[in-house]
Amino acid sequence: MALTVLLFASWADALGPSIALDLPAETTAGAVLDAAFAAAAGRALPKPLVAVNHVYAKPGTPVRSGDEVALIPPVAGG
Repeated sequence: MALTVLLFASWADALGPSIALDLPAETTAGAVLDAAFAAAAGRALPKPLVAVNHVYAKPGTPVRSGDEVALIPPVAGG
């Protein structure tokens, strides 16, 4: 399935506001994260949280066609 993943903060700075991934029809949030790191091609990026349809997801959370998926890296405040 073709999936557009929204990116924020350092991930968006490195790769733009979103990336397109081609994943198996039955996939998980963990597989999306693995594919995103592969798409980052060795860039040193922090491990983000994955949100599916505006809810933080565990690695085993299913991702379906049409879901909104976002990678949200850790943030620091001051």
